[in-house]
Amino acid sequence: MNYKNFPMVPRVIFGRGSFNQLNDILSPKRLNINAPFIYLVDDVFKNNSWLTSRIQLSYDDKIIFISSKEEPKTSQVDVLVEEIILLTKERPSGIIGIGGGTLLDLAKAVAIMLTNEGEAKDYQGWDLVKNEGIYHVGIPTISGTGAEVSRTTVLTGPHKKLGINSDFTPFDQVILDSELTKNVPTDQWFYTGMDCYIHCVESLNGTYLNAFSQSYGDMALDLCKEIFLSDDLSEVEAQEKLMMASWHGGMSIVYSQVGVAHAMSYGLSYLLGTKHGIGNCIVFNHLEEFYPEGVKLFKEMKAKHHIELPEGICANLSDDEFNTMIDISLSLEPLWENALGKSWKKTITREKLRALYQKM
Repeated sequence: MNYKNFPMVPRVIFGRGSFNQLNDILSPKRLNINAPFIYLVDDVFKNNSWLTSRIQLSYDDKIIFISSKEEPKTSQVDVLVEEIILLTKERPSGIIGIGGGTLLDLAKAVAIMLTNEGEAKDYQGWDLVKNEGIYHVGIPTISGTGAEVSRTTVLTGPHKKLGINSDFTPFDQVILDSELTKNVPTDQWFYTGMDCYIHCVESLNGTYLNAFSQSYGDMALDLCKEIFLSDDLSEVEAQEKLMMASWHGGMSIVYSQVGVAHAMSYGLSYLLGTKHGIGNCIVFNHLEEFYPEGVKLFKEMKAKHHIELPEGICANLSDDEFNTMIDISLSLEPLWENALGKSWKKTITREKLRALYQKM
């Protein structure tokens, strides 16, 4: 048996207010005065001096504000890389991503594409990256996606939605400061929190499950139940626990894989631009057949937090559009194999997938 040697994030700081240590962490990593740090920051913080005033810019350091309203695209990565090359005299000292999963995935992808030739779409897949990326730091401002810990960057390309899965993708440093998540709107908090919950359900019910991924998945699942079903947590405790659930849920899938909800939500996202968290929720809501216990609990959480999911998003799609979603979904073979085993193709037909999409 040949076991995979997975990389992990080598350095992580956890604690409220730890964002204030960013400058101390970065200073020793500066290559020289002409090699700036580039900050990719969610544009919801554009007029938020509480966060931006704590980023200490020196020399040619730059903040690039980026909207997270849409899922990250390979073309967006290429444009950012081009912009950074034009902005800087030398290769940057590092890329710092500050935001949710979209910003963290963009930061990871940009760090890789600054040292690898071609376009981001050329690297969508498993272990296609040849060269180590530049130093990159992840600072989540919302919890649940696991992007801060994963070895992938989920990107929508011209032909598929698929991550750059590689040993060079994980961050070199992560700062987990739960205070940064304090103003997240309730629905957004729920959707990204459920991304974490669904990671756990899919990992723990998958055929790839092993003691390593199970130990992380169990812990994250217990935290999700506590956060989304109990009434005893203070806001601060809930923020801290969700940040830990996100980390552990991400670790659980590093050593296993996700399943049906993710495979199908990639189809929605590619065709309709549905954001990842809400897309997972829309799909998972209809997956009793695959995850009966998980879906039952999900519906309890949804009711408790008064979340209304969009309905009828596939109501007016053409045959071609259904086929596009089905093609994207079926291309994610490791996810289906994890969910249903090696003979998954006997169960998952195009007709079956279409019938499920039609319910959404």
